[in-house]
Amino acid sequence: MKSRHIILLAVSLLVLVLDQATKIYVDHVMPLHSSITVISNFFNITYLRNKGAAFGILATSSYRLPFFILISLVAVCVIVAVVNKLREDQTVAAVSLSLIFSGALGNLIDRIRLGEVIDFLYFHWYEHYWPAFNVADSAICVGVFLLAIDMWLEEREKKKELHQ
Repeated sequence: MKSRHIILLAVSLLVLVLDQATKIYVDHVMPLHSSITVISNFFNITYLRNKGAAFGILATSSYRLPFFILISLVAVCVIVAVVNKLREDQTVAAVSLSLIFSGALGNLIDRIRLGEVIDFLYFHWYEHYWPAFNVADSAICVGVFLLAIDMWLEEREKKKELHQ
């Protein structure tokens, strides 16, 4: 087994367990729409369910569930194909793609199991609220951010080599 596959397996296992465990815990100990203040005027644990995508996009569409399941399955397959083509020295890309993969898979599990996604991390500054999210969403965002930085650095390195 190559290092990129070990990274995919390890990161995915860690993120999926953390994502599903936190969602199951919130679902079992909190009533829907209830909230626990963690840091006053900044962060709450608030149990919400999201039928749509980020920011509730497509939440009312009758095709939303098949659409989101299909998109998630395509993303998972594409990521596996890309990971298979990575060079052994592309560790950051492997970690980044693994985070995106596991985040997509975590939310896919919710959509298949519940028809919607459990969100509970709720940041705000007094009355200014950011949409609630979960561990899977965080993994996707961190993965995309790291991948963008890694791609930028790799492109910079290639340009540097061309000019020498």
